[in-house]
Amino acid sequence: MRGLTRSIAVVTLVCSGAAAPLPAQSPDRPIPYPVVPSPQFRLAIENGTRTTTGVPGPNYWQQWTDYSLRARLLPDEKRLEGSGRIVYHNRSPDPLAFVVLQLPLNLHSEGAARQRSVEISGGIELKRIAVAGEELPVVTRRGQSPGYAVEGTTLPILLPRPLKSGDSVELEIDWAFRIPQRGCSSRLGWNEDNLFHLAYWYPQMAVYDDVVGWQADQFLGSAEFYMGYGSYDFTVEAPDGWVVMGTGALQNPEEVLPSPVLERYRRAHTSDEVVHVLSESDFGPGVATQRSEDGYLSWRFHADTVRDVAFSAMRESLWNAARTPVGDRDGDGVTDYALINSFYRASSPLWREQCRYAQHSIAFLSRWTGYPYPWPQMTSVEGGGIIGGGMEYPMMTLMGSRNAPEDTDTSLYGLTAHELAHSWVPMIVGTDERRHSWMDEGTTSFNDDWASAVYWSGPEPVAGKNEEYLSLARRGLEGEIMRRSDYHYTRDAYGVASYSKPAGLLNTLRALLGAETFERAYHRFIRTWAYKHPEPWDLFNLFSSESGMDLDWFWRTWYYETWTLDQAVGSLRADADGTTIIIEDRGWAPMPARVTITLADGEILSREVPVEVWLNGKTSAELRVPPGSPVVRVEIDAENGFPDIDRV
Repeated sequence: MRGLTRSIAVVTLVCSGAAAPLPAQSPDRPIPYPVVPSPQFRLAIENGTRTTTGVPGPNYWQQWTDYSLRARLLPDEKRLEGSGRIVYHNRSPDPLAFVVLQLPLNLHSEGAARQRSVEISGGIELKRIAVAGEELPVVTRRGQSPGYAVEGTTLPILLPRPLKSGDSVELEIDWAFRIPQRGCSSRLGWNEDNLFHLAYWYPQMAVYDDVVGWQADQFLGSAEFYMGYGSYDFTVEAPDGWVVMGTGALQNPEEVLPSPVLERYRRAHTSDEVVHVLSESDFGPGVATQRSEDGYLSWRFHADTVRDVAFSAMRESLWNAARTPVGDRDGDGVTDYALINSFYRASSPLWREQCRYAQHSIAFLSRWTGYPYPWPQMTSVEGGGIIGGGMEYPMMTLMGSRNAPEDTDTSLYGLTAHELAHSWVPMIVGTDERRHSWMDEGTTSFNDDWASAVYWSGPEPVAGKNEEYLSLARRGLEGEIMRRSDYHYTRDAYGVASYSKPAGLLNTLRALLGAETFERAYHRFIRTWAYKHPEPWDLFNLFSSESGMDLDWFWRTWYYETWTLDQAVGSLRADADGTTIIIEDRGWAPMPARVTITLADGEILSREVPVEVWLNGKTSAELRVPPGSPVVRVEIDAENGFPDIDRV
């Protein structure tokens, strides 16, 4: 914005043309044309599984899987051995001749496709696969006969007989793998022989949905995951002295925790103050954990309606815990709580306060999203040496030690809020991160920005101060948001298109629609798509429907293009008839021009050039202020609600 610095007053706006259907392209500027969803999404609308209003259609369906898993951790060998029984329920209308599973750890196989260098640890060794009790062979050509073929990070299995709609099939799989130190691009691994974090440690059903069918895109190490929902019962066998915490509720604490630790663990469930469940004097077999006859304890977990499970095994980590309020989950008028666990090693002193940060984050986000945190616990694990930033999993996060000179309490809170905010997207709202990373990372960045602002009593986040996006946009280096996550032009372009720009655009939309309308639509999106799989067009359609506005121009401008906003005060002329102000739209991104006019007598006037002016191809508009006190200042977007690239 260039210019000479708003209350609502009568506006006189002079420009040729009035609001009308979008015209042909202007010779002076491009006009955003309507959003056209993918052919697959349009077909889903015809099939009644999606709608043009952003809610699931009457025929919407999605698959379900029941998992029973067992893992044995061999710390000295840096190895995991696993077995599982998977019951896959076909709720689609389609018979399935084959199923597909995901093997992200095959990123570490020799010759695997990937976007960054990784340790070659061999990936997953499949020892046995059986379908309905029938052991299957490896096949070299898919489709010849029942069997399986490993294809990079996917595992297609041709079934002995097609899986009919409404039926289920049972898979039995045995596997093992060597644990890479920083696996799957620092999303799992081990450090200092006292910490293991295991994610993507089992063959998992790929998503078969109503839009794409089998989503079997390869995991290349960058774009993350798309996972279906299910129920999990899993057991982790770990040596005595290793404390294990994982996704879900620990089912047998009395079998694995000594009485003093068990008492503190149970006390934390009802304590608003942090309880030190394990201190440095509590490490070792018989102290941190019970002792077993064979040197291995079995830790049993159950998780329902989650998209994945992970776990950590620790033998020198401090353990803080407390409860936090999440609101009224079941509508009985009583506040519900979740347990907050925080595990960290003594070498990470900033983590002493992390449990409090997690308490606040989960409580705040339950209010902010309008959706109470639904699960029994949330665990944060300090994973220095495995990860520098953070990674999210259902009911868990792994985060760096934060021991760098520039790290502060503020940065650790921000990291905590971000990773825990992923509990809502993509854990509750099950977006496809592999293809649309902006849907979860952008929304999560929006949420954690607000959490940080509230925790530290800072200013509200606004799009006009989104410097990470604005800096790249000024240099012409950004890429479109609506681009496959693995195929952005540069890492900076990926980061801005996935994180800061979509986060800022939610603030832009909030400023455009007003806080009340925005929050109503935002909360409805989360409630409507909880434990479902929305596509981008579901989000677009729901906000347009809920606001009562055709927002195609907004989505097209900001999500499909890299057009920028640059509004300016072109000139100001005073005469006997009053003051004429020329507002220029110098960029290609159309937005309402909200103008604040200050008069010499202190009166402040607000004027607005509607977005329809620019949508009709104009690049300038005229505002007139009646005769009277002179105009001394004119400012566009004084509240920094919109991401203008030039505010000089």
